[in-house]
Amino acid sequence: MAAQLKETYYGGCPHDCPDTCSMVFEVEDGKLTGVHGNPEHPMTRGGLCVKLDDYEKRHYHPDRVLHPLRRTGPKGSKQFERISWDEALNEVISRWKDIIDEYGTQAIAPYSYLGHQGLIHGLNGGDAFFNRLGATVCERTFCGEGSATAWVLTNGPTSGVDPESFAHSKYIILWGCNSVSTNLHAWHFVKDAKDRGAKLIVIDPYRSRTARQADWHVTIRPGTDGALAMAMIHTIIEENLVDQDYVDNYTVGFKELAERAGTRTPEWAAEITGIPADDIRTLAREYAANNPAAIRIGVAVERNWGGGQAIRAISCLPSLTGAWREVGGGIYQMTFWEHPYKLDVISQPQLIPEGTRVINNLQIGRALTGEMELDPPIMSLMCWNSNPVTQAPEGDKIIKGLEREDLFMVSAEHFISDTAAYADIVLPAAMGAEMEDIILSWGHNYLTYNTKCADLPGEVLSNNEIFNRLAARMGFEEDRFKWSDSECLEHFVDWDSPACEGLSVDYLRENGYARIKIGEPHERAPHKEGNFPTPSGKCEFFSETAANGNFIIAPFRQMYEDMQPGNSEPLDSLPDYVPSKESPQTNPELAGKYPLNIIAPKSHGFLNSCYANMDNKIKRQGEQFVMLSEADAGERGISEGDPVRVFNDRGAFEVVAKVTDDVNPGLVVSSLGYWRQLNNGTANVVSSADFADMGHAPRVFDSLVQVGRVA
Repeated sequence: MAAQLKETYYGGCPHDCPDTCSMVFEVEDGKLTGVHGNPEHPMTRGGLCVKLDDYEKRHYHPDRVLHPLRRTGPKGSKQFERISWDEALNEVISRWKDIIDEYGTQAIAPYSYLGHQGLIHGLNGGDAFFNRLGATVCERTFCGEGSATAWVLTNGPTSGVDPESFAHSKYIILWGCNSVSTNLHAWHFVKDAKDRGAKLIVIDPYRSRTARQADWHVTIRPGTDGALAMAMIHTIIEENLVDQDYVDNYTVGFKELAERAGTRTPEWAAEITGIPADDIRTLAREYAANNPAAIRIGVAVERNWGGGQAIRAISCLPSLTGAWREVGGGIYQMTFWEHPYKLDVISQPQLIPEGTRVINNLQIGRALTGEMELDPPIMSLMCWNSNPVTQAPEGDKIIKGLEREDLFMVSAEHFISDTAAYADIVLPAAMGAEMEDIILSWGHNYLTYNTKCADLPGEVLSNNEIFNRLAARMGFEEDRFKWSDSECLEHFVDWDSPACEGLSVDYLRENGYARIKIGEPHERAPHKEGNFPTPSGKCEFFSETAANGNFIIAPFRQMYEDMQPGNSEPLDSLPDYVPSKESPQTNPELAGKYPLNIIAPKSHGFLNSCYANMDNKIKRQGEQFVMLSEADAGERGISEGDPVRVFNDRGAFEVVAKVTDDVNPGLVVSSLGYWRQLNNGTANVVSSADFADMGHAPRVFDSLVQVGRVA
């Protein structure tokens, strides 16, 4: 037999990561045989992270779901039988119609997130179907909505500093961002700047991989970022380090901010943050004196009760010092604000019946168990692109809810994940090289094309095809439910917008990626002369919008503010430090029982929970662990490698101890992403599903625990 010719195609990493790498797929005889980074892409630069470097192995993993399945054993037992697509779809539609007849359409709820980041098959891929059905709306605020709300209140929906512009920065602060592990390709530009003499500051509670490479690691107590930022503002104003011309012309509320910051001294902040007052002054002075200075805000900052207010305070800094005036100066929060996605077409929110309720994905455990009073109760859940048992807070409650015999659960999945194990019907879903898409980017300014170039294995279908088939069986006649992937791409991007000048789907198919038209990185200084997309047109230290109410401002949230605003209570019109709910300093009574703060950052070897079932990735990441200081370990009789139990009133999980000086006393760190079915619990069980201060953001880094040795 003649050897098959290896062909290459453009791809896009589909995972929940700001890098959105442009990939090159290698295909032989309809099978994906290899991948590498696109060497032409200015961000990807030909390299991939350790998660994606053998992407083809995920496609053909022996545990992959290749056929529709029906549960035959107890929920969670992973006992299934193979059925046909007709049987699977008929059962789903039949059960849903029965539920609708008895309880109404809102007894059915969707659940999804960014397990796939494509415009077609990703986060919002099933929204149009469920909105047309009249199902309960899933509010998705896992990541970034608190940060986005705070950012927009201060600077408006602007992409801010281009990550590629960091190469021109003289002073860089990575604030709550472990770039080496979670934003690797932006790290290249930080390194470029360092090679040119820039100073790198990393503000993080523990010594991460990124902090190890910093010129200065500022070790901060979790949840106290707002105090540090306010003390920096105090110092900049007190020592006349303000760019007064910029403040006078391009900001509002300086007088009020200065009055608020007047009592927020470095000494005050030192007691809260654990950072010496002299270090706080030095940080503020260096930041103000070294323009262009750039800040990268990590999502971790929002994950405490006062996280949104902290980000508002941080967001004021470049306008105080005039850092926005130069290329490489300002803040990089997220880049998608100016991207030309047509979310009203993707999600079809206009199909949502008036009065439809909204349930937040962080609180799905409360919703399923009855802790949240719902009428009607959720009687069916369909989950795709997400693994809430492993990723969402209060994991034990989620399992309790999924174990309900009266809950009809449908999962579109690649593997029998921790969540899919509780499904009644499992539908086999396509992977990256098996479907066409444009992968959204929230960490750079490129549209990234993904080619359908590999044959669908078994009876696998794409998410779009699954929802189109469900729509057909429900009798939905709207054109949206008949579009092919290619037709979706024509409709889902505003190709007539200035950002897409000269671009098209065909251009992407030919070139693999395209930069949107917002200025080149070496010349982009979007707020050199103000031009902030806020109500005033200026950076708003004082926000009338905040004073009028707590709105969830996020581009990928459903458009249903009229149905359920973020909160009826107004926000503070100015930024400030807001203490955590759970810390030894703010809750000494709880700390008497659970004295240790825990944070659970993303891992280096997994991508959320993706790859955490693959042996080679588990070997590289290592077994599930908790990092604790020598002082805390010694006090508890714990040695390196000991099995330990991490627990509080919400739950417990067992791991091995890593005794290290990478964490300070009072703090423990355990990576999120490990699969529960392969371990003795996971870190999400000890975190609260309560919201942070704005944007319904998660409060998952605002938790106290105890650690004890397992006998």
